[in-house]
Amino acid sequence: MTQTHGTLIRIARENGKNTETEPLNLGARVRELRKARKWTLEQAATQAGLARSTLSKIENGQMSPTYDALKKLAVGLEISVPQLFTPPQRDKINGRMSVTKVGSGAHQATTTYEHELLGETLTKKQMLPYRARIRARNIEEFDGWVRHDGEEFLYVLTGVIRLYTEFYEPIEMRRGDSAYYDATMGHNVVSVSDEDATILWVTSLV
Repeated sequence: MTQTHGTLIRIARENGKNTETEPLNLGARVRELRKARKWTLEQAATQAGLARSTLSKIENGQMSPTYDALKKLAVGLEISVPQLFTPPQRDKINGRMSVTKVGSGAHQATTTYEHELLGETLTKKQMLPYRARIRARNIEEFDGWVRHDGEEFLYVLTGVIRLYTEFYEPIEMRRGDSAYYDATMGHNVVSVSDEDATILWVTSLV
């Protein structure tokens, strides 16, 4: 099963990749920032210490501003120069949400873990949350360490587990205990309670 945990992360990363990056239109970005403040061209030009005609040409893509003009724009808009080049969608609330009812997530089972994917309907996630039932009772049941890019948060929901990591002594954890660790470090989890333990795992995808 060591493949399942890492494979879930790899698939989620591949599904979430944005292979096309739109070039930033600086003029449109400046206009958007100005309108967000409800400023006219005259007001924005005065704030930035630029001529109205200069600001108009920048917004309409008729001239490339010098660095000095960019600094004036940034000061006038009360932002940093790098923020002038930040894609505008970062400033918008997109209101995404996904609800997973108990037991309704997609299941992926092996001899050691059973994963239930959560928030599965959202694409391009920055986190991969899933509930896992820990079937393994011994570290020997794993074919080596699980390791993958990113960071990982583990929270014990039921039962008792033992968290094995590459650089630390094994840690016994009970309901309510949690761990946050570098996922490039080898890690495995076994249940040490009579019943299969359950945990919440959240893995970063960035």
